[in-house]
Formats: sequence, structure tokens, C-alpha cells
Amino acid sequence: MSVVPVVSVRLVVRALSELCITAGTLIVLFVVYVLYWTGVKADSAADHQISALRDRWARAPAAAAPPHGGPPAPYTDGRSFAVMYIPRLGGDWHKPVLEGTGVKNLQKGLGHYASTAPLGQVGNFSVAGHRRTYGDPFKDFPELRPGDAVVLSDGTTWFTYRIDNKPFRTLPSDVGVIDPVPAESPFRSPGRYLTLTTCDPEWGSSHRLIAWGHLDSTAPVARGKPPALAG
Repeated sequence: MSVVPVVSVRLVVRALSELCITAGTLIVLFVVYVLYWTGVKADSAADHQISALRDRWARAPAAAAPPHGGPPAPYTDGRSFAVMYIPRLGGDWHKPVLEGTGVKNLQKGLGHYASTAPLGQVGNFSVAGHRRTYGDPFKDFPELRPGDAVVLSDGTTWFTYRIDNKPFRTLPSDVGVIDPVPAESPFRSPGRYLTLTTCDPEWGSSHRLIAWGHLDSTAPVARGKPPALAG
């Protein structure tokens, strides 16, 4: 009966050990990439979007204003058009809102569902954002409560929405949450509404969390920050 040489066994064990170390290193690097590097890239991209927006507004502030009180000009896919502030999510929390909810858009900020109403208009202005990775914009989404302010600026006007419900959990297939008057929302007739959506659980995407709000007030940017941000 033949016996496997001790040297051969040691070589196999060493090879397996090195393979495990390599695999472990790759896993650690992947976790660092997901937790840290995507956040660094997203924060940089979001800052760039906001800087570009403010430059456009400074050069042509009237361009953002709807003519004669009508709806704003159509948004351009992949281009930012507003900045969102949610005090509940942090005193310095602010993110650019881009047109469209494609992968690249959500890596730079928040995405506006192109099929929904424009900012401040009758209908349902609906926005999506990552719960985790790419800056974790909606990490604390479950903390939203009725009465919380969601403030947006398009360069000429402050739009202050108020949340009307604790986050509602549903399936990704429930596209009715962004209807003009969502069936599961607190609303029963047309109005100027807001919908925020993100993934659930925190590190998964099997479900969605939804928060609905209504437009509470508007004010010209020239008058300074609205009360919801003044503090």
C-alpha cells in the first residue's frame, strides 16, 4: 500500500492556506470598496452636481423659473435640477436630484422618476435613492416621521413638503406608490404630493420603503432659507 509523502501533504495544506488568505483578502477589499470607496466616489459626484447647479443658477437664475407661473421646462435625463434637504436625516444632509432613476444617476445623488410630476406641480413628484452604498443617502430613511420637512430648491424657489406617514414597506413590483394619488397613501384626491422610495432591508433589496408627503409652502430663494432650514 502506497503512502502519500508528508511533503506532498504539506504542499497541499500550504496551497489551501494561501488560497484562503487570498480569498479573504479579496473579500475584505470588496467590503472596503462597497462601504467606503463607493461612498467617496458618490460624495464627490454629488458635490460636483451641486456645484454645477449653483453655477448654472448664478449665470441664469431666471432659467429655472417656470414662465408665467406655468410648469417648468422638461428635465434632461441624467442632469441635476434641484437640491433636496431633509433635516431629520442630519443637519448638513443635502443631495442633488437628477432626472431619471438609472444606475449612473443614483450613483451621483437622488433620481426623479421621469414619469411623475415636476417639482411643486400638481401630481406626485417622486424620488428614489440608495439606502446603502454610494454615499448611503437614505440610510436613516426609517427615522422619517409625519411632520418632517423635505425641502427642495430649483434655484429660484424653495419648496417645503411635509411627510404624512411613517415609512410604508412594500414590494418592488408595487409601482402604484408613485401614482398621482397612490392607493396606499394618506391622500384621496389630487394634490401636490411627494414620494420618496428606497430599498429594504438595509443591506438588501427584496422590499421598498415609501414615504409620502404634501407640498406645505413655497417661497422665493431671494428671501433666504425657509423656516424648516433656518434653524
